[in-house]
Amino acid sequence: MTARRKATTQISRLAHRAGGTAAANRMVPEETPVAFSFAGTTHAVMMASPADFEDFALGFSLTEGIIADPKEIEAIEVEDLGAGIDIQIRLKDQANTRFQARRRRLAGPVGCGLCGIESIEEAMRSVDAVGASRLTLQAKDVTSAVRLLSKQQPLHAETGAVHAAGFYVPGKGIVMAREDVGRHNALDKLAGALAKAGIDGASGAVVVTSRVSVEMVQKTAAIGAAIIMAVSAPTALAIRTADAAGMTLVALVRGDDFDIFTHPHRVASGVAKHVA
Repeated sequence: MTARRKATTQISRLAHRAGGTAAANRMVPEETPVAFSFAGTTHAVMMASPADFEDFALGFSLTEGIIADPKEIEAIEVEDLGAGIDIQIRLKDQANTRFQARRRRLAGPVGCGLCGIESIEEAMRSVDAVGASRLTLQAKDVTSAVRLLSKQQPLHAETGAVHAAGFYVPGKGIVMAREDVGRHNALDKLAGALAKAGIDGASGAVVVTSRVSVEMVQKTAAIGAAIIMAVSAPTALAIRTADAAGMTLVALVRGDDFDIFTHPHRVASGVAKHVA
């Protein structure tokens, strides 16, 4: 069964303004639990916008390293359970064998004191190297990417409360974009949409409307993109991870201003005199 839910809901609230207070309506985004189940067992539950479920499932499977190629998925079935969405993902034999081994490795005995070690290693997994990429951008591409992404955010325009992730290709603009209440979810949905469309991740740059955490760098590398651009700041771990992966991390893109934290050679005119 294909799940179809409203992405927004109209609510009434008291709007306090300088001129007084009055009742008014406003559109707010919906969010719902989305469970990813592999081989009939729930692997993760995310709070997400109720849209683009197949993109989400495919992208999550790719960026979390559960599959290496979309062809390793046999089927994706989306079911609305009322309380949330259950996405059953059936993996083909070899991928399923790898996944089952991964689950056994992460399931340590209760109370052993070391059970979390492999889970920590999983969270800090190595990131795909993207340093060989020859993609370069002009400074105007960076500012243009953020501006163009803002025009492909209908849900944000309606609610002002969701994130977006887009894929920018020089000369073509934003060729794909996805929105979600969660920044990681938006990037996973983008990854799935790119994979379904057969778009090579190395052909462009990821642009996001959020801060850059280490997970955003990991997922961008899984897509195969060597450049991530963001409107907000990165974390220190994200910077170190991007640097080690050979990824160009551009953040704090505001108007014509932006900061390049790693591998600035991919952005022309990226080296300037010292500023505070």
